[in-house]
Amino acid sequence: MAKKAIVMGATSGIGMEVAKLLAAKGWQVGIAGRRIERLQALISQGGITCYQQIDVTSPDAPAQLLELIDKLGGMDLYFHSSGIGWQNNSLDIEKEMKTLETNGLGFTRMVDTAFNWFATHHQNNSKARIACITSIAGTKGLGAAPAYSATKRFQNHYLECLSQQARMRHLPIAITDIRPGFVKTDLIAGSSYPLQLKPEDVAKHIVSAIENGKEVKVIDWRYDILVFLWRLIPRWLWTRLKITT
Repeated sequence: MAKKAIVMGATSGIGMEVAKLLAAKGWQVGIAGRRIERLQALISQGGITCYQQIDVTSPDAPAQLLELIDKLGGMDLYFHSSGIGWQNNSLDIEKEMKTLETNGLGFTRMVDTAFNWFATHHQNNSKARIACITSIAGTKGLGAAPAYSATKRFQNHYLECLSQQARMRHLPIAITDIRPGFVKTDLIAGSSYPLQLKPEDVAKHIVSAIENGKEVKVIDWRYDILVFLWRLIPRWLWTRLKITT
């Protein structure tokens, strides 16, 4: 029997590429996102089983996710790729609040819904899995993108908490925290950030990490080295550096 995956944030970038790759590997895939025309366009290409328009910032989002799970006939993998962020040196309050709403509240709303569904429904011998795109930006506080960096740290810690809770409750739920560097998506369109990764290449790393049961995956090896070096810098020095994103 084919495994079943829900991909949240499948209308572009990493989410879209992961949905297509999972479908190509034989998974039954349900996709979700805000832009219904993009969901329909992806469905029309074939390989995707069903879709649901979902805005993670809406209070109705949990019920809509459950509806999509019913359409798919179950779920073995919940993949979360819904997020926003800006460089915000001017501390534009609207941008900060939107980032918190999507990456904080929306993230928690959807991941908790998936976790609770798995806790009561998943009967397979193999573990169910929740895999989420966070970021290497959660490694250190980035002054150029305060809300984005802080919400990514929140996501890192929240997933760690869920992993611990699943073990404490003896639930068959595994967690994968995926931390890519800069990826050529709509989020950084028009930028000149260094070391930009292709979404299709990132998707391959992600699916491999899921298949191999990774708990934390930094993408790619260059960012793995960067994160290692970042961690060695003490706070007193870090806060005196001019770090741009």
